[in-house]
Amino acid sequence: MGACLDVCPVDALHIVERESEEYDAKAAFNHVKKTKGKEAAHKVHGAPFGHSAEEFIQEKGKPLACGCPGTMAQEIKKGKDPIAVKETTSGSIPSELSQWPIQLHLVSPQAPYFNESDLLIAADCTAFTLGSFHRDLLKGKKLVIACPKLDQTETYIEKISELLKNNKIFSLTVAIMTVPCCSGLNQIVEQAVQKSGKDIAIKKIVIGLDGQIR
Repeated sequence: MGACLDVCPVDALHIVERESEEYDAKAAFNHVKKTKGKEAAHKVHGAPFGHSAEEFIQEKGKPLACGCPGTMAQEIKKGKDPIAVKETTSGSIPSELSQWPIQLHLVSPQAPYFNESDLLIAADCTAFTLGSFHRDLLKGKKLVIACPKLDQTETYIEKISELLKNNKIFSLTVAIMTVPCCSGLNQIVEQAVQKSGKDIAIKKIVIGLDGQIR
C-alpha cells in the first residue's frame, strides 16, 4: 500500500536508488501476458482493461507502487491566467491546482514538479473553510494536504524532510485551522525543516471557523 513506500512497519521493504531504464508499461503488459496469461496482464500498471497488447496505449506519468491509477504523479498544465471572475458573475471558477496527487501519504518527494517551486502544506479542512483558498493561498504553488488529527502521521516528518532535501523550494507556507489539534501540522513541518538541514522560513496562515484568515 502507498503508506508503506517510505517506512514499512515490518521492515519488509527497502528503497534502493540505482540507474535503471524508464518503466515500460507496454513491455510489462506483453511480458505478463506471455508468462501469466491475459487476465493477469490486464492488471499491469497502466494497462487499460479490455485492450490487447497491440491496442495497448501507454499512459503518461508513473503510477506509484500501490498501483492505483488515482495516485499517478502528474503535473497539471495551466494556460494563461483567466480574467478575474467577479463574485456576481455566474459560471465556473478555474482551479489553481497544478499537480496530482496532493495527499501527503501519496505524494512522492522525488516528483519533479516540486523542484524550484513554492510549496503550500495545508490542513485538509482549510480549503473547505476559506472560500478564496485557490485564489489567495494555492495560486502559483504546489500543494500537499494532511490532517494531523485523523491521519497516521508517523512518516510525515521524514517524507516532508525528504521533499525539502530533494528539491529547491522557494517558499514554504503552512495553512492550518484555529482548532487546537490542527497546530500539530505546523509542528510536523517545523521538525521536517530542521531535519532536512535546509534554511527555509515557514509562513504560517491560520484560518478561523468563520472562513477568515487570522
